[in-house]
Amino acid sequence: MALPGLAVSSLSGQLTGQGLDGYYRDGLRILSRCEVRAAGAEPLVVQGRLTAAHRARFVGTIRRAGEPGPDPDVRMERLRSADGTERLTFHSSAARPLRLPVEVRLGTDLAELGAVAVGLPGPELRAAVHGSGLRWSAPGAHAVVSASPAPQDALASAGLLCWELDLPPGGHRTIELHIRLGHEPGASLGGRPSGGRRRWRVPIPGPRTRTLAPRPRGDRPPRPFSPARLECDDHRADALLVGSLDDLYGLVMRDSAEPADVYVAGGFPWRCGLAPAEALWTARILLPLGTRLAAGTLRTLARTQQATPGADFGRIPGALRDTGPHAPPSCTGIEATLLFPAVLAEARRWGLPGQDTERLLPAAERCLRWLRRASEKTGTRRGGYVPDPAPDGPYRCETQAHAHRAALLGADLLDATGSTGAAELREWAADLRARFRTDFWLEDRAGGRPAGRLTGDGRPLPYLGAGAAHLLDTGLLGGGTFAPGLLDTAQTGRLAGLLAGPALDTGWGLRSLGAKEPGHNPFGHRSGAVRVHETAVAVAGLAAAGHDKPAGALARGLLDAADSFGHRLPEMYAGEQRTAGGVPVPHPAACRPAAVAAAGAVQILLALAGLRPDVPAGTVAVRPLGSAPLGAMQFTGLSVAGQPFAVRVSRLGMGMIEAAADGLQLGS
Repeated sequence: MALPGLAVSSLSGQLTGQGLDGYYRDGLRILSRCEVRAAGAEPLVVQGRLTAAHRARFVGTIRRAGEPGPDPDVRMERLRSADGTERLTFHSSAARPLRLPVEVRLGTDLAELGAVAVGLPGPELRAAVHGSGLRWSAPGAHAVVSASPAPQDALASAGLLCWELDLPPGGHRTIELHIRLGHEPGASLGGRPSGGRRRWRVPIPGPRTRTLAPRPRGDRPPRPFSPARLECDDHRADALLVGSLDDLYGLVMRDSAEPADVYVAGGFPWRCGLAPAEALWTARILLPLGTRLAAGTLRTLARTQQATPGADFGRIPGALRDTGPHAPPSCTGIEATLLFPAVLAEARRWGLPGQDTERLLPAAERCLRWLRRASEKTGTRRGGYVPDPAPDGPYRCETQAHAHRAALLGADLLDATGSTGAAELREWAADLRARFRTDFWLEDRAGGRPAGRLTGDGRPLPYLGAGAAHLLDTGLLGGGTFAPGLLDTAQTGRLAGLLAGPALDTGWGLRSLGAKEPGHNPFGHRSGAVRVHETAVAVAGLAAAGHDKPAGALARGLLDAADSFGHRLPEMYAGEQRTAGGVPVPHPAACRPAAVAAAGAVQILLALAGLRPDVPAGTVAVRPLGSAPLGAMQFTGLSVAGQPFAVRVSRLGMGMIEAAADGLQLGS
């Protein structure tokens, strides 16, 4: 994957035209079939693997008729790049010259990715010979495959390109295919009218709608975060960090309005475009690797912000998202609106330049004004909560956590920039804390637990899931301190115990809905499956609150899961309890790669180091977990104040800064 290009196949490397197989560009499948035959048969592929997020390598052997013995004389190396390049190299180990017939069968439907993903592709199109390859046309777009060297024969009716390759003893020959997408003049993707920021919506059976967005062509953007590396006693953590950052770069996209601004798409196959809340979460998590991604993401979303006077003024648009059996869909736009000022405030602490902060401040202020207006219109008896999505509720516990963090970090941002309104936000947040600790807390003989949500008339509903972990995520303030949380100390300790208990912790991560709750389903994406992002939020929140033991246990469990997924964590997997010798069960509808899963892996590893910068004050604190759950760790290639930063954590949980910007002092 290197958006807007990506390729999907099985480990055989053959593109069969079935399922999701194919090359995609700008949300269209430009090649659905690319099947190689040599010496009259398919190569026997013995290895297929990703060598990077945007490259794959397949190795196969070729048996020719009449070969003596079991050892093949010819092998094939197939290199695939997401940019639309297929390189086939045939190597001979024979002692005499060989003539090798090679056929490549090609085809496409030029179908939209969303339609392919739900099993609704179009029919294969008729090919025409075009130069040294083939061409397929549909209204508004065409696809071309060109070959080097040119084939000896091209059969458009069968979609075949044919060669007779002469292989010298011990030599090799290479065929290179280039797949590209073209657009007809005056038409845009899929034949839709051109102009403006278009977004494709494809109806999906069930509660979720997948959204795909086109992006401008051009070279891949530079990597918008530093090339961080980890050396850990548990070497699986090293591989997880490298693989996660590679996947995140594969998901980086340019904003069509300002190509210099980049953000990270949601994931393949369902969200290959801008997913506002997920883009902001990813940018926030990657702040220890620099502020460039955060700045580009914030500027991109500021351009989408509602600018028309009215109830939605200042809100960032976003799609509805299913939230399981106990609540109606939530609005990702509300989550993004509440995240925006918090990400900007924390980016400033990590070293976002002052001019960038000032440029984005008006958009953050509009988000904060929306927050105050939304909470003033609440329909509960006690008032003051943020509804999601309707004006009269429901009132979700995690939405109140996002709102509380936005208010406190927003007030910090307003004070730092000399703007007004900070005192009112802090007063609102203090009132929210006092009410939340009563209204949302359900006492029981075990010590109580937070309610999942309040109904429109203020009744608490008692279901518990991993979303409660957001109550621990308070946000970074000055001097390396965290904002106060919605829960008091005793309630925070009780929540830590619940997150560590078997009802939520599978041993591989947290269930999105507890195993004992009505409606639990291990494969329910919001009703029991393990969502990597929520587990990462829990690890970081528990670590910040001083609950080292459950934080370390959850981190180790997620690392074990990542090992079974080849260090590319999916968005979610089944919430089945871990057993001896078992492995996590994949979820059939999970994005993989997924931005918040890859970023969540990074968040967990960085949370163990406990970095807390305050660049405006010239300090950085290091407060790692004293239990050192993964042993000794050394991070290099981080970025604080725009300069390289490195930190080491010993096996005793002691942190030491090894490289930092000049003038940056160690905080308490």
